[in-house]
Amino acid sequence: MRPISILNATEGNLQNLSLDIPREKLVVLTGPSGSGKSTLAVDLLHRECQRQYLEAMALQGIAKPGVERVSGLCPAVLIAPRTGTAGPRSTLGTATGIYTDLRMLFEKLACQPCPHCGRTIRPALYPQEVERVGDEYHSHLLCPHCGRRVRLLGRSDYSHNTEAGACEGCRGLGVSLQPDLGRLLREDRALEEGAVVPWEGRYGEYQAQRFGRAAQRLHIPLKEGTPLSAYTPRQRALLLEGDGKGGDFEGVLPNLWRRYAEKKGAASRLEGYFTRQTCPACGGERLKSAPRRATLGGMRLPQLAGLSLARLAGWLAALGGQLEGPERALAAPYLRDLGTKLGRLERLGLGYLTLERPSATLSGGESQRVRLAAEITGILYILDEPTAGLHPADTAGLIAALRELRDRGNTVLVIEHDLEVMAAADWVIDLGPGAGRRGGRLCGAGPLERLRGIEGSPTGRWLRAAHSPPPARRTPAGALRLSGATSHNLRGLTVDFPLGCLTAVTGVSGSGKTSLVFASLQAALEGDASAGRLSGPRPGRVVAVGQEPLARSRRSCAATYSGVFAPIRDLFAAQPAAREAGLTAADFSFNSPGGRCEHCQGLGEVSSNLLFFEDLQLPCPVCGGRRFSPPVLAVRCRGKDISQVLELSVDEGAALFADLPAVAGPLGLLSEAGLGYLPLGQPSSALSGGECQRLKLACQLWEGRGEQALYLIDEPTAGLHPADVDGFLRLLTRLVEGGSTAVVVEHDLQFIAACDWVIDLGPGGGEEGGRLVAAGTPEEVARTPASLTGRHLAPFLQGMKLPTSK
Repeated sequence: MRPISILNATEGNLQNLSLDIPREKLVVLTGPSGSGKSTLAVDLLHRECQRQYLEAMALQGIAKPGVERVSGLCPAVLIAPRTGTAGPRSTLGTATGIYTDLRMLFEKLACQPCPHCGRTIRPALYPQEVERVGDEYHSHLLCPHCGRRVRLLGRSDYSHNTEAGACEGCRGLGVSLQPDLGRLLREDRALEEGAVVPWEGRYGEYQAQRFGRAAQRLHIPLKEGTPLSAYTPRQRALLLEGDGKGGDFEGVLPNLWRRYAEKKGAASRLEGYFTRQTCPACGGERLKSAPRRATLGGMRLPQLAGLSLARLAGWLAALGGQLEGPERALAAPYLRDLGTKLGRLERLGLGYLTLERPSATLSGGESQRVRLAAEITGILYILDEPTAGLHPADTAGLIAALRELRDRGNTVLVIEHDLEVMAAADWVIDLGPGAGRRGGRLCGAGPLERLRGIEGSPTGRWLRAAHSPPPARRTPAGALRLSGATSHNLRGLTVDFPLGCLTAVTGVSGSGKTSLVFASLQAALEGDASAGRLSGPRPGRVVAVGQEPLARSRRSCAATYSGVFAPIRDLFAAQPAAREAGLTAADFSFNSPGGRCEHCQGLGEVSSNLLFFEDLQLPCPVCGGRRFSPPVLAVRCRGKDISQVLELSVDEGAALFADLPAVAGPLGLLSEAGLGYLPLGQPSSALSGGECQRLKLACQLWEGRGEQALYLIDEPTAGLHPADVDGFLRLLTRLVEGGSTAVVVEHDLQFIAACDWVIDLGPGGGEEGGRLVAAGTPEEVARTPASLTGRHLAPFLQGMKLPTSK
């Protein structure tokens, strides 16, 4: 089989990289964080697959990545750990097709009430008539009880995404949404000054112009610069409701509803502008009355959507055993398909999820594993950290799914740091030897065992090194007790959190870890009495660092978020060339008019719309991607212009500005958090969840330096190479030894083994979780028979045993 061959790749930080990737194999791409793995897999391979596909169709639009030649490619699917991109109507059930199969079963077999006499009808047992009404076909029969004609419910009636099935009260969303004017509007501002919060940038300017034209046409006087608080009733009605159908101005509220309903990406961003409550008409079940009342095997469809996947599989198995004759024949293909899909999802460790779970609320790792359940052949699958958020007990199921993809004739390329996945791979490609400009080289390739013997391999070096748990665990300085925690699936838990220690909260996916730490402990510390009762010493400062994105726009970057860009801009503004040109610190900002390139508004990129793919970001043709105007770029400080400074890595920036504590201090902490490779100007929107989190944590540490605090952190090792985990542990150790407390939700055994205390939840996920399984030192948890975490931790603690290739 001809391999995928890459010749002289220079994309990103790749250093004339040439290598072969074997086809129809499970291949792991590993190396230190920032070594070029995502650049190789996503920016080069995936983009080149798209480009070659469009070229074959005589279409253009994607620039060739930095590589001399790539041969042996096939169609590619990128399964990236992105969250929040699904629309409000998308659920796990609709995304996987499982809900569609259930609707088909209900259409053919469900018992529905007769609308005339109220008695139950089993459609499969009676002759039916089919009638065409418009573009749809409807089935009818005569009620065996009252003899009247009844329209049978069809698959559309059982869908909350169709007019036929969606509850009229909530449009099939299950919640009643009301726009929150307090979040939508800034009453003290004029429309031109950003009074409508979701109307940002040029879109806001465009809407303000349309509003002005509509007011003029309707003879509604309006003075420019008038704050919303001074609007007349007519002005306010026009702004909120628009000028009617077919008019020039849509209005804030109709615009909000349309964008929320139509655009997947916009929907998740716009949710914050609504208040919500469970729909009183359907009780949150999304469907109209008749389909809500239909039953199959004693269950209604909304009830099935609320079951965990594991329980749903059990119900389907029982249903299959009950059906006979014609009903069994009708159901067989759907039961078979459902069994296959549910089996794959359960093997991937997702049996705790429910069909009604909104797709947008799935974690990045959950979203990836859901997409792995699809059945496609002859594809290059590219996966980015599929073990993110996955307990070691579920890794075997993920590996089985990856091997199943491979065995169906696919090439599976996985960006991964998990040692079990590496050991299971047919081939491991190790990039390095460092990060950023020190990465981008091939340091080793072959089975994992071969990497152990390669001197220049960073992964091999870590595998060869001696690893052992700390010689002694820290003694707690008291404990903070949380009692009666019932958030989500927690079962009235009482848990002690040792102070002055590093604590890991562990358990399988869905066991209640995030609910315990953030929905209960954090909420209780913030004064929410319903989250649980607290006793014991209270920390003076609580810092919660979750996996949420840093910003909605590409205008935030490592330099702006960490606060180092302001002193850097001040330094540039103080240069003689800047003073002579009349430039101020504001001119050196790409986020405000003045010195930035106005064609791209300081982003350095412009969007190119592609018909079949996501919009592509291309370098701005005016500034060449440099973000600023020529007069600003003419100013140099320490041998670099402001654009070149933004291209520096965190480590390079810390070295260049070593004499400026306001710059070198925060950047030093970013480096310790494993982000030394990160370009200062890289947009926050392009950072992974783990990178965002470590950036937030480092900034919080800098702001609170010298203070003792309680840090609540959600899976900070996501995306970290084992060698980088060691470095991150040193940062947390320094934090704890300074008197602070860290409570960390984690799955990584290397991290857990280094903690002082472990709180293990389970024993399963979803309905089977929410209980305290074990609490104690890592060694004590490892000796607890009921603990799945302990079962995997025990061999790891015995000389820090590392996996071998299988």
